[in-house]
Amino acid sequence: MFNPVKLIKSLWWEYLSYFVPEKMEYEITGECKKCGKCCNYMYSFDTYTEKEFKIMQFLYPAYKRFYIKGKDEFGNFIFACKYVTKEGLCSVYEKRLPMCKKYPMKKIPYPADLHEGCGFTVHKKKFSDYLKK
Repeated sequence: MFNPVKLIKSLWWEYLSYFVPEKMEYEITGECKKCGKCCNYMYSFDTYTEKEFKIMQFLYPAYKRFYIKGKDEFGNFIFACKYVTKEGLCSVYEKRLPMCKKYPMKKIPYPADLHEGCGFTVHKKKFSDYLKK
């Protein structure tokens, strides 16, 4: 039997679906292998010059623990922490920054790659994956 209310609802939901941007979520699983790569090869968003890095250290004194290690093949700065031992462990583990304690976050809203050999794995979940359920 024809139901005009169902038809209108269906058309309404179809219309709204065109305004939903494709969502992608990144989930991280695994465990730390204590290799120290994440502490020796870090990137910072919006830090393009040494002067900007010095300003960041001035504004956030805790960042004085980091230094510019070099640049990657794209010209982006690579940062490292002064407190990482040769064994890959933090020498000030109890006083590490909140960002270090949270690394890597279990869910992140942006694409990310982890170092080769890292014990963690990034799983990309697309919006279409949710529709399959």
